[in-house]
Amino acid sequence: MTLASSARKRVQLAGVSALALTASAFIPASAVAQSAPASTSTVETIIVTTTRREENVQDIANSVTAQSGEDLAPLTEGGADILSLAARIPSVYAESSNGRVAPRFYIRGLGNTDFDLAASQPVSVIMDNVVMENVILKSFPLFDIAQVEIARGPQGTLFGRNTTAGTIKFDSVRPTQETDGYVSVSTASYGTTNLEAAMGGALVEDVLSARLSLLSQHRDDWIDNGFTGDNNALGGYDEQAGRAQLLYTPTESFDALLNVHARSLVGTSAVFRANILTPGSNALNSNYVRDEVYFDSAFNNPQAYDSWGTSAALNYYTDAGVTLTSITGYEAAEGYSLGDIDGGNLVTGPGFIPFPSETQDGIDSLEQFTQEFRIASSDDQPTTWQIGAYYFSGEFDITTVGPNGGFPPSTTVRHDNTLWSAFGQVSHQLNDNLQLSGGLRFTHDAKELVGVVTSIPVAPVSASDDQFSWDLSAYYDLDDRQAVFARLARGFRGPSIQARDVAFFNPPSIADSETSTSFEIGYKSEPLDGRARFNATAFYYQVDDLQLSAVGGGGNLVQLINADRGVGYGFEIDSEMWVTDNLFVTAGLSWNETELQDNDLEVGVCAQCTVLDPDTDNDGFVEVDGNPFPQAPDYILSLTARYSIPAGNGGEWFAYTDWFYQGRTNLFLYESEEFYSDGNFEGGLRLGYAGEMSGGQDYELAVFARNITDEDNLVGGIDFNNNTGFVNEPRIVGVSFRASLN
Repeated sequence: MTLASSARKRVQLAGVSALALTASAFIPASAVAQSAPASTSTVETIIVTTTRREENVQDIANSVTAQSGEDLAPLTEGGADILSLAARIPSVYAESSNGRVAPRFYIRGLGNTDFDLAASQPVSVIMDNVVMENVILKSFPLFDIAQVEIARGPQGTLFGRNTTAGTIKFDSVRPTQETDGYVSVSTASYGTTNLEAAMGGALVEDVLSARLSLLSQHRDDWIDNGFTGDNNALGGYDEQAGRAQLLYTPTESFDALLNVHARSLVGTSAVFRANILTPGSNALNSNYVRDEVYFDSAFNNPQAYDSWGTSAALNYYTDAGVTLTSITGYEAAEGYSLGDIDGGNLVTGPGFIPFPSETQDGIDSLEQFTQEFRIASSDDQPTTWQIGAYYFSGEFDITTVGPNGGFPPSTTVRHDNTLWSAFGQVSHQLNDNLQLSGGLRFTHDAKELVGVVTSIPVAPVSASDDQFSWDLSAYYDLDDRQAVFARLARGFRGPSIQARDVAFFNPPSIADSETSTSFEIGYKSEPLDGRARFNATAFYYQVDDLQLSAVGGGGNLVQLINADRGVGYGFEIDSEMWVTDNLFVTAGLSWNETELQDNDLEVGVCAQCTVLDPDTDNDGFVEVDGNPFPQAPDYILSLTARYSIPAGNGGEWFAYTDWFYQGRTNLFLYESEEFYSDGNFEGGLRLGYAGEMSGGQDYELAVFARNITDEDNLVGGIDFNNNTGFVNEPRIVGVSFRASLN
């Protein structure tokens, strides 16, 4: 699915009445014409850059979903962060045990549950054409976004940084010669405020333009600490971010886009809640109180992070139609998160807590440098091609320490990663209907770990690998509004090093490289004379040497392991439709089956839960062969609808709603009666008026609610001490105002 915009204009992206379009896309044209809704509106063309070229999303041999910044606005106006994308798009999920930083993304069930700040992820997040490799960089807040594109399946040919699962690509609104901008203000429950503003335009006519974008988000502390007696002790945050861009266009043959961005976050990390799951059940019990915890620490899970970065994207257009591109990026970050891991106290619990646990993890002096060069042919030829090279260098220190210098003792390790690659891709229009494409990439990936301050001797550890990634695809036009495609692709994720266990007197662990082979077939259409869009894809993939993180368990381990293989298969549907000129609906559906395949793979288990997997050799470790991947919903259903009533003078009253429903999701590698979710859902509602000011500026005034039914959804757990869990955000009700500036 994609979300329908709540703004006044009829927008591009989104996703539809899957049932209505499933029926209409395959019945005879005469029947469609007789039953078609009375609407003259048509879906807008969606241009994406998944292939590193500007192309219609309907013309790409890949499963791609795109959303505009206006589509994201209903999700973020209540103060939500990047995790708001979770379960809003078919086959896409996200979660975090680190609050508003370190999100973990999953596509088609493939992701990584590792909470360490050095964790490698198979989903690559790209912001303004720069890969954000570290999990802290992936959490940069969303504001003044032009579009987000989600490409499912391996994308290793053109995006060669850990893309065995797919890519999530964000593009900011670029500067133009036209003066434009916006101001968006909202206030809501728990003292939540969300302020966004942007302004851009020409500095030198036809030569230099600029755009400045700002974000400020705030929420009051609203959760009481019942053990210490502190009211409103945690739960709030202050997030500030900004972006400045300059677009230099001295001639028609050259342009340069310069980008500088920064963010500062101070607030509460994830809120862990002790024993909110009763042994034998995954239902939240009476120990769970939404606005109260019982921490035996006065620190109350603080979190603070600062980051900044800059990039330069240069393009030179030759007379022969060839484009030379250079993209240079630099990112820096530092900060920490502290968590009361047991989620309670030894005196009052809640429930039985055998020992206290509080840990702070911080990242120091993170620096990332990237450089990419590309040479691409013109787009108007039967055969198009592009070649390029990529370089990545990253280094950072991670420090783990117990409260007040206690257990675990202060431990610092340094991670270093160097990667370089070369790639090429070619597409050929064989005839009027058939296009064939292929690509190849060679990657060298090397990582190293050094112990800086450790309680046990840690010799330097290194791992490296050289691999090829590739893809082959065919795209066939059935007619002007229907096409089918097939794609075969191989992805690669380099070796990983995990050293958080060094703080607990265990050596670092290493996971070998994983490779994925994916096959998908798809159907793309715009039926009902262009009033609808219906795209569907079926897929199967196999990951060899699947990298996994054995997290928690009674031994409190955080170790990397490899499974012999993992497989996934399923389908996804993206759809949208103008039912009438006043009603626009979207729907998305995905079904994903995943399975670990390794007869010898064993993992540790929880301290107090009911394990369902066998322990045939009675060594305390259970066999997980055949289990689903962790944090992989077996299905996701999403729906939006927007209805408007004209009000004269170009204005309108509108109602907009969005919902998702999430199927069974196992939280760990083993299966238990407690640590899974099933049937999580959330909905949102906006009611308002959109019109035009006397100066021609558009404006919108609305009341809104996020999680309108105030659902308490289990989204994660901690299993090593007691049955600790953490939940979704509470219901947020507020009012918003947005005005364009032009």
